[in-house]
Amino acid sequence: MLNELGPVLIAAALVGGYLLGSIPFGVIATRLGGAGDVTKIGSGNIGATNVLRTGRKDLAAITLLGDGGKGAVAVLIAWLATRDQSLEAQAVLTSLAGGAAFVGHLFPVWLRFRGGKGVATFFGTLLAAAWPVGVAAGATWILMALLFRISALAGLAAAALAPVFVFLLDRPEPIALLALFMAILIYVRHLPNIRRLLKGEEPRIGGAKKAAETEA
Repeated sequence: MLNELGPVLIAAALVGGYLLGSIPFGVIATRLGGAGDVTKIGSGNIGATNVLRTGRKDLAAITLLGDGGKGAVAVLIAWLATRDQSLEAQAVLTSLAGGAAFVGHLFPVWLRFRGGKGVATFFGTLLAAAWPVGVAAGATWILMALLFRISALAGLAAAALAPVFVFLLDRPEPIALLALFMAILIYVRHLPNIRRLLKGEEPRIGGAKKAAETEA
């Protein structure tokens, strides 16, 4: 399968996906919007939740769309590059590009590899790579958020179930590996949130804010 794609195409998907994913929309939006440097506000995270602490819902929305969109764009470019190849090859390249974009968001070279927690990019990547899986994961987030009012718990549940949804919806194996890869990294990046959840200290949606609260 990798031989079918060729090393140049694979390298382009990995490097291009990473560079797309590493675009820090939260930093760009807050600076251009006159809201300061988001890395020096709240938890210092570049995700939409921390951008919201500036009091600018518009900038938070831009960040959310940008962070989700860059994963989707990386996948769609890879899909276009393999539209004349087999479905298996297409699934491999789109998964590589999406995974690279996800890594770029978490560890952007422009910010000394200190990025976001990946939830928005996770959803954008999944929706582009296998939209039924992305919809199912999104529905999981909404349901968990409504039931428990805890954003971190909703994100962790959606990430954990995404590989299961890939299997249930009979999507290609590379998509399952992509979902699993992103889920593992989301759990790693959310270790502080998991510790607070176990202690019952994780803030609820709409409740009192804490500096280290989960970010997208």
